[in-house]
Amino acid sequence: MRILSIASETHDSGIAIVENGKPVLVIEEERLCRIKHTQRFPEASLAAAIEGGWLQPGEIDAIVTPWNAAVLRKTFLKAILRNTPSSLNLLRPSANTAQRLSIVVLNQWLKYKLTRALGLQKLPPFYGVRHHHAHAAIFFVSPFEEANVLVMDGYGDDAATSTYIGRGSSLERIWQSDVFNSLGMIYTFVTGHLGFRDFEEGTVMALAAHGDDRYLDRFRDTIRLVDDGRYDVDMSYFKFDRYAFLKPFSEKFFATFGPARRHDEPVTDHHKALARALQVRVEEVVVHVARGLHARNRSRHLVVSGGVALNCVANARILAETDYEHVWVPPCASDTGAPLGAALWLHHQRNEQPRDFTLTHPFYGLEESEEAIRAALDAAGLAAERLDGPTLFAPVARDLAEGRIVGWFQGRFEMGPRALGNRSILADPRRLATKDRINARIKYRESFRPFAPAVLVEHAQEYFEIAQDDPFMTFAPRVRTDKLDVIPAAVHVDGTGRLQTVERRANPRYYAVIEAFGRETGVPVLINTSFNRQEPIVSTAREAVSCYLRTEMDVLVLGNFYTRNRNAESQARARTAFAVREENLVGGE
Repeated sequence: MRILSIASETHDSGIAIVENGKPVLVIEEERLCRIKHTQRFPEASLAAAIEGGWLQPGEIDAIVTPWNAAVLRKTFLKAILRNTPSSLNLLRPSANTAQRLSIVVLNQWLKYKLTRALGLQKLPPFYGVRHHHAHAAIFFVSPFEEANVLVMDGYGDDAATSTYIGRGSSLERIWQSDVFNSLGMIYTFVTGHLGFRDFEEGTVMALAAHGDDRYLDRFRDTIRLVDDGRYDVDMSYFKFDRYAFLKPFSEKFFATFGPARRHDEPVTDHHKALARALQVRVEEVVVHVARGLHARNRSRHLVVSGGVALNCVANARILAETDYEHVWVPPCASDTGAPLGAALWLHHQRNEQPRDFTLTHPFYGLEESEEAIRAALDAAGLAAERLDGPTLFAPVARDLAEGRIVGWFQGRFEMGPRALGNRSILADPRRLATKDRINARIKYRESFRPFAPAVLVEHAQEYFEIAQDDPFMTFAPRVRTDKLDVIPAAVHVDGTGRLQTVERRANPRYYAVIEAFGRETGVPVLINTSFNRQEPIVSTAREAVSCYLRTEMDVLVLGNFYTRNRNAESQARARTAFAVREENLVGGE
């Protein structure tokens, strides 16, 4: 059975093609349209799938979307009736609920767009899967035959937190919270209160490590733990159940935690302390819910999904402080994975099909041909050597050991929000100055932001306090004391590192370059950060060349092509072309 899954009218739109329970292609629309977290109809993704031969419109057996319009309609109605007349503000576009309303009202419009995009007179059967069911269905490609499943995000059709028990080809939801009883929404709103933009929750998570505990006890009052692994948000601090983004906080919140920071104002100790209070309380609640789920069903395994699952510090605490032996978080835990999950739910849960696939790598995006890579280099006037195998890995390892920063572009791009070895910037973790250089001169972001260490899986426990593999960069365990001075550029201020373990079978070329660096230096660890500069992760060779020329990367590796070449003219052209493109994207939503 071949299923096309599509997310549209909500952030992180995209598609997934799944055949007999196995992912064939997964694309986030932002990678192609170049608008971060776009909610537009994924026209570019569909076109690329058809052009690349991944999708034959006449061979689609079903279409599915990770939202159930009927359920969401009831949720909106209930929310509005709960606090009328003030809750009528939820209907205002400026409340930022318009994307959900689009799903409720314009589901037929989505079908119309699909009909046109696919060139079909009539669509195959169309299904709407509840949002949390889609997140939970990632269990079906986990390494477990049975597991508890925890889903936490901003909100879905009918819940902000859901717990499930997964067995074989079935999932049973056993508890769900109200949509406004939401850790994800609180994290988002406090992120905005601290002066950061939409989808910068990761920045706040990093900032939290720099704060003190002055607000922790008071913030615990905003989210209270309840027996049986549940929690309650104290809405006396908030108003987002009536005003959403228009007025998320009450006067009580401001009186307790102070005024909002403007984006251009300095980050003070006060802001750091509030970030810490938020982060620590979310960690405590997540651990509490995970323990409560384990008390209901004493599985050795836990799958965590939904946007809150991107909180790698909280994930590490689940692993360290609960009785689960193995915690698995997919690379696409956020809404980037919702289309894949919806297709898996349809195939396994609804159609009762058996499982025979485990997700071991994230590389289900598009790939550039050697001809496209060569054309991108030629267009920029960059001379490059073509090197194969060890003749490529050895010089790249020497470059890294000598302090050069490498843009690494290989194969199919990753699904999910993190670069995991095919669209990555690589650097030497032994040099503390590397962190500041990448933040200031390549990524152009806050100096307190950490970078992820990628380590050969065989050496992970030599460097990190973790008892399992983490191929998807979803945990931030502590770095072992004797390694803190060995990889200082990969260690956050709190002594943790957002780990990625690398297996040869999952990504042979990425493994080989880390292995070569290990032979060169005795340290089988590299810094890995996403290949971009304040934009979606690069997907094409032309985008990679542009990013290389607009930043202070020293080396560019595109497939087998290696270059350290750059010149003032090519850099100026790249910067001008990028500026024009960014100007054209303004208002593109």
